[in-house]
Amino acid sequence: MKLKYLILTLYILFGISICDAQTAISVLSWNLKDLGVSKSAADIEMIARVIARYDVVAIQEVVAGSGGPKALSRLVNELNKDSRKWKYEISEVTSGTSAHKAERYAFLWQDARVLKSGKGWLEPHFESQIEREPFFARFTVNGKTLTLVNFHAITKFAHPETEVKYFRYLPELYPTDKLIFCGDFNLPESHTVFNPLKSMGYRSALVKQKTTLRQACLGTGCLASELDNFYYDALKVRLKAAGVIHFYRLFRDIKVARKISDHIPVFAVYQL
Repeated sequence: MKLKYLILTLYILFGISICDAQTAISVLSWNLKDLGVSKSAADIEMIARVIARYDVVAIQEVVAGSGGPKALSRLVNELNKDSRKWKYEISEVTSGTSAHKAERYAFLWQDARVLKSGKGWLEPHFESQIEREPFFARFTVNGKTLTLVNFHAITKFAHPETEVKYFRYLPELYPTDKLIFCGDFNLPESHTVFNPLKSMGYRSALVKQKTTLRQACLGTGCLASELDNFYYDALKVRLKAAGVIHFYRLFRDIKVARKISDHIPVFAVYQL
């Protein structure tokens, strides 16, 4: 499948007049698997083409060392070749218990579409309970502001529910914010740990949607687990559309696609 075909598909299927209304905002979230020096120029170009239609992009697994910020700079430079003006903010290194587990988060946004309000921050209240504490940032569209909470949980074998359970307290800590949790939760939306948030009016943008790549495609498909999602307060924002991007279909060998990431991007379009 040619790259231009994918881009055309993105425009038709996922452009959805992404922001035909002045107070709508499109958000893409992607665990980019060790985003750093290992990403080639071709990888960076591919990533840029996939994310370029969205207003705000939340990235997980930015390498903690110097290679992470450099890779983000390369990505933004690639995005800006398309006559749009992209900006980005990268978090400080998370306060993980080991250098192996620590990483950074990043937000990228189209400056002509959205304004970023102030500086982003790593959530301080539960940094001792959460290995990679989430990265918060506020974005404004036509006077309406939402707060994105970018998160990468510990692996499912390490019981990520022991971290996610603290999310129930965040709406109380930020009562004036329209919180939208996004990222890699390493849990399906059906897990009971999300019930406290759901009882407050939060909903998942995706339901029973697998978002990780298998080592090899099988008869049942190439996707393995339901891990990446958005959780939003349905009383404060309206979900217009949500879905995933099957970028791996560009590659004849899924192992090559997995060099970019073992996760596929997820997206949501919200009306504020």
